[in-house]
Amino acid sequence: MTNDAPVLLVTGGSRGIGASVCRKAAKSGWRVLINYLSNEAAATALKDEINQAGGVAEIVQGDTGNEFGIEAIFRAVDERFGRLDGLCNNAGVVDLGARVDAYGRERLERMFSINVIGKIRCASEAVKRMSTAHGGTGGAIVNLSSMAAVIGGSGQYVDYAASKGAIDTFTVGLAREVAGEGIRVNAVRPGIIETDIHASGGAPDRAWAMAAQIPMQRPGSSDEVADAVVFLLSSQASYVTGAILNISGGR
Repeated sequence: MTNDAPVLLVTGGSRGIGASVCRKAAKSGWRVLINYLSNEAAATALKDEINQAGGVAEIVQGDTGNEFGIEAIFRAVDERFGRLDGLCNNAGVVDLGARVDAYGRERLERMFSINVIGKIRCASEAVKRMSTAHGGTGGAIVNLSSMAAVIGGSGQYVDYAASKGAIDTFTVGLAREVAGEGIRVNAVRPGIIETDIHASGGAPDRAWAMAAQIPMQRPGSSDEVADAVVFLLSSQASYVTGAILNISGGR
């Protein structure tokens, strides 16, 4: 792969959907910067896998929930690659299932600092590097939303659903704001996907337990979401911006 190949930053890229995006993007010719929060071993293993397959991947630790982490991530973009062509705004958290009347402020501040503020700030830094108004050559941003934004998450995680609803609105607004500056901004809304995010929410078997509620009668895979993300990042989606694509098996 040449040094002029496009560069993609994937936040929360060491596991799940993020890792699948990294693998598929690398196979499509992107040089990939894999951001991780705490699991350095998973990030390193993914980097080695991509590099051994002939791709180019590097890793960077950073918490998108605070400014120190975001600064470290984008410093790595600048120092290691000197350019940015794509952002997969993937990093996010869920919490234990609970009703709204059981939420405390600490839970909400964590949820929104990562799922909303962190995503907006990462997009802001990406725009500074990609926008023709800032001397860039354009690029693409794909935000990870969720079908929870539409369904509401009642009785489980209304706060998570609300954070994803904010991302839907942000996607449309930013897309219109930078459409004339060479940047396309889209989002995907995964439904029930078989990843370990369910375990972090206290329900590791949730994906298959909910299969009967999905018209296709099965959860999706991280690879199926990643295929859509890589498409939206690609020149094949050159006239697509402000779009939100449901990947939910019909749910």
